[in-house]
Amino acid sequence: MTDSDKESQHFSVSLARHRGYQFLVDFREQDVPALTLDEPPPLGEGRGPNASRVLAAAVGDCLSASLLYCLERARIPVTDFEATVEGELVRNERGRLRIGELRVKLMPRVGADPARAKRCLELFEDFCIVTQSIRDGIDVQVEVEPEPAVEPATVPE
Repeated sequence: MTDSDKESQHFSVSLARHRGYQFLVDFREQDVPALTLDEPPPLGEGRGPNASRVLAAAVGDCLSASLLYCLERARIPVTDFEATVEGELVRNERGRLRIGELRVKLMPRVGADPARAKRCLELFEDFCIVTQSIRDGIDVQVEVEPEPAVEPATVPE
């Protein structure tokens, strides 16, 4: 076993009930504000995302960051980046709701020919910690639509 096989990085967050089904999440990082989680009505008040939406956001963020990192390392300028994540709740064999699928669409706007991003598109998913950690239990579909950056229109003088 190599040193990298033994490497681990510990992290911790804490949650404290605010009221009802609202919890304040402390990420235990300086300058990172607390996040309010809440269940949607009728159970909660919907004053924050619920855990399913936070998981979807974590997957979208992790995949976006992984792709952005690869594009930047390949010296492909990224002028804008948007992502959407759609989830589907399904019932398991015991009738309990579960996240059955997440569909992620990444839309980087690149300042180069999108074909130059081919190698990154082959690699980036494997480096997303969150997606690879949940894929055994949740079907995660990823689509990337790189677009060339739009050059600003010039006004004739």
